[in-house]
Amino acid sequence: MAENTEVIVIGGGYAGVMAANRLTRRADVSVTLVNPRPSFVERIRLHQLVGGSDDAVVEYADVLGRGVRLLVDTVTGIDAAARRVTLASGGTAAYDYLVYAVGSGSADPGVPGAAEFAYPINSLEEAQRLRPVLAAAPATAAVTVVGAGPTGIETAAELAEQGRAVTLVCGGLLGPYLHARGRRSVARRLAGLGVTVVDGPGTKVTAVTRDAVRLADGRELRSGVSVWTAGFGVPDLAVRSGLSTDAVGRLLTDETLTSVDDDRIVAAGDSAAPSDLPLRMSCQAAVPLGARAADTVLSRIAGERPAPLNAVFAGQCISLGRRAGIFQFARRHDVALGLHIGGRPGATLKEFICRGIVKHLAGEAREPGSYGLHRVSGGAKRRELLAAAPAQSAGTDALRAAKLPR
Repeated sequence: MAENTEVIVIGGGYAGVMAANRLTRRADVSVTLVNPRPSFVERIRLHQLVGGSDDAVVEYADVLGRGVRLLVDTVTGIDAAARRVTLASGGTAAYDYLVYAVGSGSADPGVPGAAEFAYPINSLEEAQRLRPVLAAAPATAAVTVVGAGPTGIETAAELAEQGRAVTLVCGGLLGPYLHARGRRSVARRLAGLGVTVVDGPGTKVTAVTRDAVRLADGRELRSGVSVWTAGFGVPDLAVRSGLSTDAVGRLLTDETLTSVDDDRIVAAGDSAAPSDLPLRMSCQAAVPLGARAADTVLSRIAGERPAPLNAVFAGQCISLGRRAGIFQFARRHDVALGLHIGGRPGATLKEFICRGIVKHLAGEAREPGSYGLHRVSGGAKRRELLAAAPAQSAGTDALRAAKLPR
């Protein structure tokens, strides 16, 4: 291998920034972060951008290490055999190792009229597009938020707190991740804000028009502005590049986050599917996965055996406007417990966590290798799940053995 190792990180989100910063631990590693935007996007604040309380943007100078080269561009293809990526601006860039951290975004809703009349908010550009639409809408205009995961709940609460008439269409259960106690707490807060929650059977959206949302049970809800938060998708870069993926399009890896096709490609964040058992899409998973991906690359450069991931979750935090929130505690394998912190303390904790994530990235930028939460003990349940699916694991191992370069 050349004296200097070139590593390209695709994607400048939570996982990509953590990985890029951590890779600068070695002076003989050159790191290039390729991202289509010149600033870091706090995706967990996009609902605040929509509501006007935050711009959801942090300058890369504040979170990216000085040793990382930022290339504002988009990777359009990966040539694993040549170890080269193609850039949208023209030309190519070579690598010795590649970190695939392209993240996630809005999925194709597959519902008539949704793409035309509903506004997704899973990216900075989508949220920025919705903001002026809401600003121009009359204060009395009915706002319908489709999807009752964290993004939907947060958006509904944020807008209702401003006096908007908001209906939250769950398509089933309100806050599916939440424990029943936490769900009741969220429901009370939403009711206090005046949000109409439409949940239960028959509440899946079947069509969206310019001024209404239609449900499976035949109801038609008037809607001046429809916001779509249901479902996530991942970019199809891995699929287009001929790499092995799961059914959704996440890069298929082993437990060290190494691609089953090529040991010079490592994945992290929402776009990774380790052992075809991907973690919940969240910054809570992305940041540790970014650290683990960097550690895998550094281990390979050093000629050492990479350690497997150690997936540990604490729970889920959801803001309920600027004055309330909830932190739903969970078992380490990401199953909600009956314990939660709500109300104003929940809001304070949520804000502390949001700021803490940026501090983790900035801390790793200043002192590469200082982050260590991906090493917290746990992961027993994941090992149990892997052991319970021997056929799947064997298939992944066989595929990797057949395709990895020798």
